[in-house]
Amino acid sequence: MSALEQLIEALRRLPGVGQKSAQRMAYHLLQHDREGAQRLSAALAAAAQQVQHCQRCHTFSEAALCPVCLDATRDAKLLCVVETPADQAALERTGSYRGYYFVLQGRVSPLDGISTKDIGVAELLERASDGLVEEVILATSFTAEGEATAHVVGEVLRARGLRSTRLARGVPVGSELEYVDLGTIAHALVDRR
Repeated sequence: MSALEQLIEALRRLPGVGQKSAQRMAYHLLQHDREGAQRLSAALAAAAQQVQHCQRCHTFSEAALCPVCLDATRDAKLLCVVETPADQAALERTGSYRGYYFVLQGRVSPLDGISTKDIGVAELLERASDGLVEEVILATSFTAEGEATAHVVGEVLRARGLRSTRLARGVPVGSELEYVDLGTIAHALVDRR
């Protein structure tokens, strides 16, 4: 396989990138942005070498503990459970949550053979049982797998006597009802306050 074909195949590994998109990216980098290609290559190599999982919350970190886990000003009574480091980053960008996190290694998916053991629920239970945590906020996605994960994790937490809550869901701010999907409207009606 030529170097160009290897580049295209490597780019295809990215989510949402098919053959044509990967080919377009490869051609662009090689034809119009060789400096960008070099920077991308160096950044990928450095990240693959230096980025690991935080020992406490499992998000990405270059140190044993991430900056959030090291922040003593955060509320130790709150632990927010998310599926991925990207989900944690999204919540952090809101600036409205000041507790700690626990990042699962994905979500439960019985059809794919992924159970609670595969996503780190045992580690979550250990973390949530530290004597400081009073509320575990389940912030998994609202897909079928995310809902199943929240349900299973919530049941396991309750069996241990730990309080868990679920992110609210509803109509997005600034949206018009006629354009909102029916499932979202139905959940908003049920969860109204």
